[in-house]
Amino acid sequence: MAPHRIHAFGDDALANRDAVGLVEALHAGEVSIPEVIDAAIARAQRVQPELNGIAQETFDRARSEARDPRPGYFAGVPTWFKDNVDVAGLPTMNGTDAWAPVPAKKDGDFARMFLATGLVPLGKSQLSEFGFSPSAEHPRIGPVRSPWDTRHTAGASSAGSAAMVAAGVVPIAHANDGGGSIRIPAAVNGLVGLKPTRDRLAQDAMMRQMPIRIISDGVVTRTVRDTAAFFREAEKVYRALHLPPIGDLTRPGRGRLRIGVHTEGVGRGASPEVAELTLKVAAVLEELGHRVEHVNAPVGASFPDDFLLYWSSMAYVLRRTGRRLHGRSWEPANLDSISHGLADYARRNLHRMPGAIRRLRRSRLASAQFFESYDVALTPTLGTETPRIGWLDPTQDYEQVMDRILDWVAFTPLQNATGDPAISLPLTTTASGLPQGMMFGAGAGREATLIELAYELEEAMPFASIQG
Repeated sequence: MAPHRIHAFGDDALANRDAVGLVEALHAGEVSIPEVIDAAIARAQRVQPELNGIAQETFDRARSEARDPRPGYFAGVPTWFKDNVDVAGLPTMNGTDAWAPVPAKKDGDFARMFLATGLVPLGKSQLSEFGFSPSAEHPRIGPVRSPWDTRHTAGASSAGSAAMVAAGVVPIAHANDGGGSIRIPAAVNGLVGLKPTRDRLAQDAMMRQMPIRIISDGVVTRTVRDTAAFFREAEKVYRALHLPPIGDLTRPGRGRLRIGVHTEGVGRGASPEVAELTLKVAAVLEELGHRVEHVNAPVGASFPDDFLLYWSSMAYVLRRTGRRLHGRSWEPANLDSISHGLADYARRNLHRMPGAIRRLRRSRLASAQFFESYDVALTPTLGTETPRIGWLDPTQDYEQVMDRILDWVAFTPLQNATGDPAISLPLTTTASGLPQGMMFGAGAGREATLIELAYELEEAMPFASIQG
């Protein structure tokens, strides 16, 4: 059966432009900001009934801002916030309906930085509940579907942002990543998704207060130059002084790299098809003159269990503090079974938490040692082809769903523990026609290496278009 694709690309002010192309068109007077915003709103309304990527829309606010845009390189470029950061006047719902919406009183630290680049938000995009699942399929809010084939998930947790960018509603959107949540939906939806080094960008207070700060904010885009431009502009607003600057990157790097490739995670590896696709990318890298070697994953055997336990502890804390944070509107019965299953798992294993945290913190040392020998690590972003809606449905048995999740998401959590950067690129396509992202990791602060390599691969292996 042919894929059921849906997109909103057309002959309007947005056309097929990426964010940088849109900035150029605005500066040249080819289109106006109000025209661009109206086109994005019309596109959003066209695809939302099938994709379900919108959590909250602020179309009137966006139209008003279009008449008096804030300054910044991206002034007039439409975007979305993921619904787990604070934006003044909008509730932060985190993909759940377990409490009553209460508008945030002010922008969070990330939103202030993001808006300072000039981007114009159309609202907030949908995510899986608290970002715990790699597939947004809430039993009442509904699934977020891939525009490449609406029978399949758009990934998660930054599902709505990725679906809106892939479908052509906007060229760039906010995403963040605590276990792969930038890279997973980028891989599923044929996008570029860079998880930056820990502390690279400003973050909201709650994310800064975690024992291991596994979450990093960023964006999903359709082109490498859009991702590069975003980090260049964000760096002008917020500069992490302990990290080397990324700077203004516009072309491939000239140096040849030492690249270690592996298709086996820890205990769970890639499917035969995905492993074969990964090795094809490795072969292209060799043809380009890079030195490619097959290596083992630079992580101990306990890593998957340690990460799952730490991940589950967030569900445990959120469930315990819900009443204090949300008062009488708190309805824990409305949490999905993945949230409850993770919280219960953490409660049963609290005695193991100190050891897990200690070993996860040490993972950055093993990673640093690996990157003394290699410049870049290549793996598939995900272990298997994108599942259909329902495969990871949270109303199913928790143990079954979690086993399926761990099969699919076997590669992305490592950089969340180490704090290293990693980028997913849409370099391959499965036999059924779905995007299959490939992931490149580097040592802390080495985003520039990843972006320059991404430019080179974008030229050598042009990204597939959803338009056919």
